[in-house]
Amino acid sequence: MRLIWGWIWPKALAIGIVILLWQALVLTGWRPEYVLPSPGQVMDALITLFGTEKFWQALARTASRAIVGFGVALLIGTAIGLLVARVKTLRMAIGSLITGLQTMPSIAWFPLAILFFGITEQAILFVIVLGAAPSIANGIISGIDNVPPAFTRLGKILGANSFQLYSLIMIPSALPAYISGLTQGWSFAWRSLMAGELLVIIAESPSLGGQLEFARQFSRAADLLATMIVILMIGMLVDTIFSFASTRIRSRRGLTTDR
Repeated sequence: MRLIWGWIWPKALAIGIVILLWQALVLTGWRPEYVLPSPGQVMDALITLFGTEKFWQALARTASRAIVGFGVALLIGTAIGLLVARVKTLRMAIGSLITGLQTMPSIAWFPLAILFFGITEQAILFVIVLGAAPSIANGIISGIDNVPPAFTRLGKILGANSFQLYSLIMIPSALPAYISGLTQGWSFAWRSLMAGELLVIIAESPSLGGQLEFARQFSRAADLLATMIVILMIGMLVDTIFSFASTRIRSRRGLTTDR
């Protein structure tokens, strides 16, 4: 219970401070309530959203896009990262390109994606993959680069071949950096997905991004902020899962200290 409380109270305190500042800003009258609703109004809108079938359909659609897009990016990014880390010529050819793709804003890809695929699911998935895969690839490249040379020398002395060096020594040693790359890749994928759902609204395919856009068009500020809170919470939940996995791996390897 002490560990659970130690994990909960900082987050609860941060949420409480945000709500207090939000309410104080509303009370100043800086913006009318139909533009900046109070926390209570947004909470009522959030409860109403949870009671509608359309919201759950939108959540399911967004979640499926995130899972499929990130899954494809995971496969592509991991494969490219392993190849680039392994083949020196390939690294010289496309190593800097991967970093360049990682720094490129995902929204800049949407005109090209719409040109290629039109207003379709493929356009959204295309941008998700381009947003996430470079971060995942760089994570595994960085992890392999930082494996101590003594590990590989010891593996060779013990008779490990090239495949065994990578599968039994290099890749397991690179896991902490790889998980960091996955975390960053997820953040890029989630942001790319939200941008895509705002720009590529497909008929008969409700999504959280589409709900944001409709709330903006019809000036429903409470619904807009309620949907934003849902999007924020999903992103935080997945990030917490990755952080937990990273902490577990680092702890098992003696890379963390109790404070």
